[in-house]
Amino acid sequence: MNHLVKNNIEVYAHQTAKEGKTQCGDSYFFIATDEYFVCVLADGLGSGQYAYEASNAVVLAVEANHHEDVETLMKFCNDALANKRGAAVSVLKVYFQAREFVYSCVGNIRFFLYSSKGKLTYPLPVTGYLSGKPQTYHTQRFSYDPHSKFLIFSDGYDFQGVKALLKGLFPVAMIADEIIRKYPTKSDDATFIIGSLQ
Repeated sequence: MNHLVKNNIEVYAHQTAKEGKTQCGDSYFFIATDEYFVCVLADGLGSGQYAYEASNAVVLAVEANHHEDVETLMKFCNDALANKRGAAVSVLKVYFQAREFVYSCVGNIRFFLYSSKGKLTYPLPVTGYLSGKPQTYHTQRFSYDPHSKFLIFSDGYDFQGVKALLKGLFPVAMIADEIIRKYPTKSDDATFIIGSLQ
C-alpha cells in the first residue's frame, strides 16, 4: 500500500492487477505541496501491457504538470493518449488554504467525498474515455469541511454502501485495510485511493 502523509492530508492507495496479467492497466499518481494536493487515476482500456501504457502516459503528463489547473491537466492527459489505447481518467486537485477541491473525470472512475457533517458529495463523470480526440470536460469545484474523507476508485471495485464505509471516526488506514479485506479483486485491474483532509 502506498502512503502519503502531510500536515493537511493523509492518503493511502492500493492496486491489484487482473488475474493472470503481469501489468496493471490502472495507473495513479499523487503529490502534496504546502498549497495543494493533486491526484490522478487512469484506467487504461482493457488490461495488460497496452492498458498500462495508456494509463501510464496519463500519469506522466500530470506528474510533469501538477502545478496546472484541473482543466489544463485533463487536456494534457487527453493529448498524452493520442495513438494509444485510451483511458478513463479522473483528476482531483485540493486547495488547502481555500478549503476547496476541483474535480474532473471522463469514464467509469468513481469519486466520493464524505464531510465530517455527514454529507456525501458525488460528482458525476462524463461518460466515455480519453483518446486524444477533442473532448468536453465537466470540471466541478466544491468546498470541504475539516476532517472530510474522500475515496476514488476504478471499476475493478464494486463497493456496496460507500457512505457506511466512510462514516464514523475510523482513520483512513483502517478503512483502507477493511477495503482490502472485504473486497478482494481478481477479475479486473482495481485501484482505490482514500484520503482524509484536515
